[in-house]
Amino acid sequence: MNAMRPEKVEATETETVDTNLAAVTEVEAGIRDFVRNDIAYLRRPAATTTDAPPLDPSAEATVNNVNSLIQRVAGTSLAEIENLISELESLRDLLHAEGQRVQREISGYAQLSQAAMKSTRMIADNVAQWKRAADGLRNS
Repeated sequence: MNAMRPEKVEATETETVDTNLAAVTEVEAGIRDFVRNDIAYLRRPAATTTDAPPLDPSAEATVNNVNSLIQRVAGTSLAEIENLISELESLRDLLHAEGQRVQREISGYAQLSQAAMKSTRMIADNVAQWKRAADGLRNS
């Protein structure tokens, strides 16, 4: 087996790798800074109303309009969900009641079938007795 020797790395390739590594490091640092700045308000304690600068009227109106829109959309969705839940509950109750009704009907048919079987046996036994009695009368 021949061992392969690593090729010599030229100075230009090393400089390119170092430049790429520096660029990647710079991008990662930028992303970290962006994320820190983006969520920094979450780490700060909530400002009280006296500490907060007053909002300008147009910004406050915009915020109120957005809040109103969100409440209307959420309200409609919640109402539809509530209606769907109540319909599903009534359907569940209906299916439960129908299941019980079907069970009662099956039980009634089973009892009727057993009664019919008993009646048929009794009739068959009586007919057999009459036939024996008739055969006995004929033979005598």
